[in-house]
Amino acid sequence: MTSFRFIDLFAGIGGLRLGFEGIGGHCVFTSEWDKYSRKTYQANFRDNHELGGDVREFSENPDLIPEHDVLLAGFPCQPFSIAGVSKKNALGRPHGFLCDTQGTLFFDVAKIIEHHSPAAFVLENVKNLERHDGGRTFATIMNVLTNELGYHVQHRVIGSQPWVPQKRERIFIVGFKDPTAFNLGGLKVPDSGPTLRSILLPQDLVDPKYTLTQHLWTYLQDYKAKHEAAGNGFGFGLCGPDDVTRTLSARYYKDGSEILIDQPNSRPRRLTPKECARLMGFETNKRQWVIPSDVSDTQAYRQFGNAVVVPVVEFIAKGMRQYINAALSQRGVKSRAA
Repeated sequence: MTSFRFIDLFAGIGGLRLGFEGIGGHCVFTSEWDKYSRKTYQANFRDNHELGGDVREFSENPDLIPEHDVLLAGFPCQPFSIAGVSKKNALGRPHGFLCDTQGTLFFDVAKIIEHHSPAAFVLENVKNLERHDGGRTFATIMNVLTNELGYHVQHRVIGSQPWVPQKRERIFIVGFKDPTAFNLGGLKVPDSGPTLRSILLPQDLVDPKYTLTQHLWTYLQDYKAKHEAAGNGFGFGLCGPDDVTRTLSARYYKDGSEILIDQPNSRPRRLTPKECARLMGFETNKRQWVIPSDVSDTQAYRQFGNAVVVPVVEFIAKGMRQYINAALSQRGVKSRAA
């Protein structure tokens, strides 16, 4: 199998990296600004290169980034502002991404893609990216990737439930520089997935500190009752071992309300960070996941809430593998030394 080089931008704790290492990729560059996420990343990728910080430093000087074949980026979606391009419009000239996306982090990804022209890229974001600003944000992104940068681009919203017991939908955007037969929409997901039972720790291994205090439990019940009376759906999500959870969020550390584990004869509890690692697919029967001792529960919850579900990335990576290999062969790259 052809080995390929990839870079990991807005890396978080490395969910995208895990998926593409699994098909023979070798990560040659990582950018992540959050210091606690960097600690977790470094603890789990021991053969690591030095981590880069703010991606903007590298988009301004893309030569600082090593040559690579595939670019991965779970870029944050910041509001796009197309105001300010009226000058070019007045001149009747098409305006490119340097105008449309200036000030957003997608702009930095686009600059790096433009400079290095990797054979392929995978971008990940929230499902609502398609609808942001009435669809104009997504239209701008697709215009940049296809018309400005010249890639053959597909996108698909994929839910995590076939792989993990969590309802979590994310949009994935895949681009190849040259035409391929790759069909993101045609990749067949599993028919059914696991339940919460598959990721829960035995009760005797769960620290009592994860059980809600009486004060917090009373508050959440009252909050739910108030909104139900008003006809709203706001409230907590109480789960048993045969259930599938709501989406784990970065705010889970605050009250755990979206995923509370029912405990017979007791108040419910939060998931432990280790269970969150399992719920997001970072820890499996074949892979242990390290949460460093100097990363607090609060930071760990934020990291998992902001992460990708690893088996979903593995699913996409496996579907892309033969097309990445073919693209590199067409470029005259017969092998890559990891």
